[in-house]
Amino acid sequence: MTFERSERKSVELLRILSEQHIPLGAKRLSELMAERGFTMSDRAVQYYLQYFDEQGFTRKVGNKGRVLTEEGFSEAADALVDTRMGYVISRLEQLSFNVSFNPETVTGDIAYNMTYVPYDEIDNVTRAYDEVIEQGYNFFSGYSITDNDPRLPPDTVGFISACSITMDGVLQNNGIGVDIVYGGRFRIEKNRPVCFDDLIAYRGTTVDPLLLFINAGLTDVHGLVTTGSGVALANVREVTVQAQERVETIIDNMAECGFVCPIGIGTSPFNLRPNPYRLSIVFFSGMNLIANAIEQGCNVTTEIGAGIIPFSKIAGNGR
Repeated sequence: MTFERSERKSVELLRILSEQHIPLGAKRLSELMAERGFTMSDRAVQYYLQYFDEQGFTRKVGNKGRVLTEEGFSEAADALVDTRMGYVISRLEQLSFNVSFNPETVTGDIAYNMTYVPYDEIDNVTRAYDEVIEQGYNFFSGYSITDNDPRLPPDTVGFISACSITMDGVLQNNGIGVDIVYGGRFRIEKNRPVCFDDLIAYRGTTVDPLLLFINAGLTDVHGLVTTGSGVALANVREVTVQAQERVETIIDNMAECGFVCPIGIGTSPFNLRPNPYRLSIVFFSGMNLIANAIEQGCNVTTEIGAGIIPFSKIAGNGR
């Protein structure tokens, strides 16, 4: 490797730049680093960016920020692949820690996904999102649209949707330890939940399982919302079985706020391996919105777990 400064902050900055499809400046990079547990001033980030420029890993895009070069993408892919093992789960756990939403008071912050949509795709993506929500196959029953975000590329708007990591944060804030276990393809026939076709464990993976399923064309959310049969994306969380009553109360409270109730809950729901000591919670992913849009050919880019946003910014928008 040519990248001698492969300390954690450098690797993390390269990682962020490789995940984004838009130019990023020092300020935004500093914010994203903070979300991942690294405190860095704008000036410190700028120092690293100058080093990346010198090494040919990044290039400036006017005054919008920097993007990775081909060499930079190669370096990001090679940079300590073993350190990327478990990266996804670590990032999700950091994000859930910052969730402050309280379903009893309907206040606080939730985790969200941001999808960048070109102007000429707005109607198509809106229709795709609405189809999923109307059929009840999304984590939350709404979304919002913004044209006022510094991350937005020219001629795009941002579709903000609730990220299912919000559930983990709410449970943790109520003293319930949560294991983020699997992301999977969940089969539904004639609007009846059947079983998981595939599962990928979050621990140890270097990519988000649900995004992998979408990009591989392994979902059929559009078939599901139009015919009642198809393959959606779902998450599996585990808590101690003693917490069942408290979990069910929290879920009921969240349902009153617009969150969709789990598909199943128990020690052996569907075709998951039975465990008398662990309670599995199976619920639809917020990525089903994006899957439906992509299946219909929409040209969109999604930032999973884009950050934290007040619940009021996504609720009550009429969508």
